[in-house]
Amino acid sequence: MLINDSIKAKEVRLIGEEGEQLGVKSLDSAKTYAYDRGLDLVLIAPQAVPPVARAMDYGKFRFERDKKEKEARKKQQVIKVKEVKLSCRIDTHDFDTRVNHAKRFLTDGDKVKVIVVFRGREMTHQEIGRELIERFENAVSEFGAADKKPVMEGRFMSVVLAPLKNTPVKAKKEKPEQNTENKEN
Repeated sequence: MLINDSIKAKEVRLIGEEGEQLGVKSLDSAKTYAYDRGLDLVLIAPQAVPPVARAMDYGKFRFERDKKEKEARKKQQVIKVKEVKLSCRIDTHDFDTRVNHAKRFLTDGDKVKVIVVFRGREMTHQEIGRELIERFENAVSEFGAADKKPVMEGRFMSVVLAPLKNTPVKAKKEKPEQNTENKEN
């Protein structure tokens, strides 16, 4: 935003400190109006004809704007995508371990990308990978659901699972404080 002496227009549409329209004024008279009240002249809409300028306390305006942006960032929820890789010949216990990891990720509020890796001749049996993904989806169905159908990407078949809305998201645990007391033997 251009302020005070960096404004190069010959005339501006002036808006007062309370938001009232003061009409089209020359740049010098607009600056005089702002300076007499201890304010800055800020160019709000430079593309308008004539450009729109407002008399305001620019420092206060910047502070308020930065404060609003900070609040917006606080309210923003960052969703991470975690990956779980499976192969067509995965054993039951390994499958259950991957399911437990996915459940934990989903309860933490993260998305889970399930990838089935095809090696060599396994590419001819893509239905096995599809069945494996369906079995995985059913195992985590109470925590998350698939956004789309499984997709083939080269030698990988993948699907993204999103956490369900009604599942309460666990708060991330902080590390417990360690006891610094000396223990006697």
